[in-house]
Amino acid sequence: MNTRRSFLQQAAILSAGVLLNPSCSVSKIAGEKPIGIQLYTLRDTIFKDPSSIIKAVASAGYKEVEMFGLSADNKFFGLTVKAFADLLKANNLTSPSGHYMPDKFLFNNGNGDDVKNFCDVANTLGNKYVIIPWLSGERRSNIDQYKALAVRINKAAEIVKNAGLQLAYHNHDFEFQNFNGEHGYNILLNQTNKDLVKMEMDLYWVVRAGYDPIALFKSNPGRFPLLHVKDMSKTDKTQNTEIGNGVINFKEIFSNAKLAGVKHYMVEQETNYVPDVIQSIAVSNASVKKLLQ
Repeated sequence: MNTRRSFLQQAAILSAGVLLNPSCSVSKIAGEKPIGIQLYTLRDTIFKDPSSIIKAVASAGYKEVEMFGLSADNKFFGLTVKAFADLLKANNLTSPSGHYMPDKFLFNNGNGDDVKNFCDVANTLGNKYVIIPWLSGERRSNIDQYKALAVRINKAAEIVKNAGLQLAYHNHDFEFQNFNGEHGYNILLNQTNKDLVKMEMDLYWVVRAGYDPIALFKSNPGRFPLLHVKDMSKTDKTQNTEIGNGVINFKEIFSNAKLAGVKHYMVEQETNYVPDVIQSIAVSNASVKKLLQ
């Protein structure tokens, strides 16, 4: 894990590189697809110094960030939502999406106040997508739980729509667990309203579960406005790696982006940063840019 000093040194190097090489500028190039990053990638450093990490993200070439980590007192990494929105703006970054978990509404028959609060946060940040990011183990132990969840997700999606936003669901591999020939991801796809509930496909987890992202695109066209672009190590499938250094065929997947309905590409890496997290995100950004050309 990097020390704060080494992190700041790497951030400074990236910033200097942008100044010396205008072609690396984060200003928008006509026709260029904006590439984003899920800030969970940088979880070990962003809580310590959010200002420097956001500057490093911009210097690495990213245009968008996806949020995580909203605290119980409505702060991101110690900053108010408005302060964090201002920090993004100062670094020419936008945030089209965020991961928010409305447990009370989804699992405890809540009145929707948690969903409405997340929508308020999302609107302050300029998010378009409110994304359900995760299910704890006790929430996904049988197919009936997924069916009950689909009902509540549809209801949550109505609240989100009324706030001018779009609800989406982010997968891992556990949604593909076999329950007597059925799996949870099919339930979530087939028993939620396709207009109200979109999907953020995490490509790594789909591949790791043994499924084909393109086949899912074909059977559910237009349902996937966001992709988590995460690569799988060639030597250990439980580990990530920088985009382009692993086994996932992103070129083929991206060639089907129109069919899928993709609008946002969010890089994420959770493990195995080489040589360190700052240089890692820069490598991945350059790789995705090349793949999208």
